[in-house]
Amino acid sequence: MATIIQNPTVIEAAGNKPKIIEEFIGRVNTKHETVSIAKMTSPDGWVEPGQTPEFDEFTLVMKGTLRVTTKTETLDVKAGQAVIAHKGEWVQYSSPEPEGAEYVAVCLPAFSPDTVHRDE
Repeated sequence: MATIIQNPTVIEAAGNKPKIIEEFIGRVNTKHETVSIAKMTSPDGWVEPGQTPEFDEFTLVMKGTLRVTTKTETLDVKAGQAVIAHKGEWVQYSSPEPEGAEYVAVCLPAFSPDTVHRDE
């Protein structure tokens, strides 16, 4: 039997400006530990601390531009594009353009504050 997810859970986000995280599937909303799927809406000029997560993060940008910075490169991922951040590698996300960014993030295993390992 299929299960419909009626509503996401809004989760507090890290960063210099308020960002909206709507978790549809994951540890908080559905108690899934193997995968998380969340819609993110970040304002212009938003930057979060760098992180070295214990999960792979697959991100599909729906609107705007998401900047993905690693130790070796900076990628501007635009609407209609996707990016993969691999577990164990340092990464930092931001939305530098005036329109901000709207994107869907899928984490395997599911996102957890205990496994994201954000910079201090």
